[in-house]
Amino acid sequence: MLNGYKIIDADSHVIEPPQMWAKYLDPKFKDFTPSLDMKIKGETITEKISQQVQQEGNKQMMQAYPHAYLNHYNPESHVQAMVQMGVDIAFIYPTYGLWLCAIDTLPPEVIGAFTRAYNTWLYEEFCSYDPEKLKGVGAINLHAPEEMVKELHRIANWGWKAVFLRPNPVKGRILSDLDYEPFWTACEALNIAVGIHEGTHSHLPTTGADRFNTRFALHACSHPMENMMAMLALIEGGVLERHPRLRVGFLESGCGWLPYWLWRLDEEYKNLYWEVKELVKLMPSEYFQRQCYIAIEPSEPYLSDIIEYLGSENLIFGSDYPHMDHQPDIVKNIVELENKLSQGTVKKIVWDNPRRFFDILPPRESGDS
Repeated sequence: MLNGYKIIDADSHVIEPPQMWAKYLDPKFKDFTPSLDMKIKGETITEKISQQVQQEGNKQMMQAYPHAYLNHYNPESHVQAMVQMGVDIAFIYPTYGLWLCAIDTLPPEVIGAFTRAYNTWLYEEFCSYDPEKLKGVGAINLHAPEEMVKELHRIANWGWKAVFLRPNPVKGRILSDLDYEPFWTACEALNIAVGIHEGTHSHLPTTGADRFNTRFALHACSHPMENMMAMLALIEGGVLERHPRLRVGFLESGCGWLPYWLWRLDEEYKNLYWEVKELVKLMPSEYFQRQCYIAIEPSEPYLSDIIEYLGSENLIFGSDYPHMDHQPDIVKNIVELENKLSQGTVKKIVWDNPRRFFDILPPRESGDS
């Protein structure tokens, strides 16, 4: 809690200890166990990430949270960082797992082994340290659609409330591919939220990666543009139409692109609705308002305009702890938005809206709106 606000961090990260993959990976796939420097059979799990970027990233992370850095970002240090920031509940996404589960050239069964290993470790060793504060977000193997529902049920049985997907095409499939339809059906039936989370420097088709080489350019393109494509896929492919109770969140890309994108899609729909009317029966902006959420950045200068245009019911907050893009004062800055947006709006962003997104709605509390 900070300045009277209870706070849900909808996008926090672990730094997986390299040795955990050997411990939890199915023995059948031991030849694919990542080395301590996170290579598979001598090949890096990332691309187009320079040594300079890696060194600067490590430097920034060490300076921001030296205790967590020196303790290899173990769960105790994660909870301590949450207390330091003022965060009450954190939903946990991977770091290396964002890359490992996205190597398009690896066999689907290998990605499945990485997925199961990560989820098991996160459940048994990390979130179990303080399950009231540390909430796992499950990895799902988009490379093998036939495995997705089984893993979804496994994590649902743990009481987890969310999974994450990469927005990029995987094995040539976008998110609206009909091979994924059983997964969307199961998410809706199990009341599992889906966070769409990009990861720069991965071995997947990524907007901008065919044109640029610097992290400056790659990171600027990847997160917002891939989220835009993912949102379009879910709308144009009829996923949101077929699954009206499905909840989807778009993370770590800011929200400034959203009003333009919804305006653009609405304009295209007005002119071309006849082309997609069997799958898209509402205006694209109506689908977003009905069942989508987006994580804001407190430094975005147009937040009040976006709220005036779209309202505040679909906005959530993620810290991106402890990545190099994370700012240690981000929670302080989000709370200080009360001076621009009102206390009620900030409360929605940091508590009420993420509670609805993740479906963690305890009994009404005094002062709840």
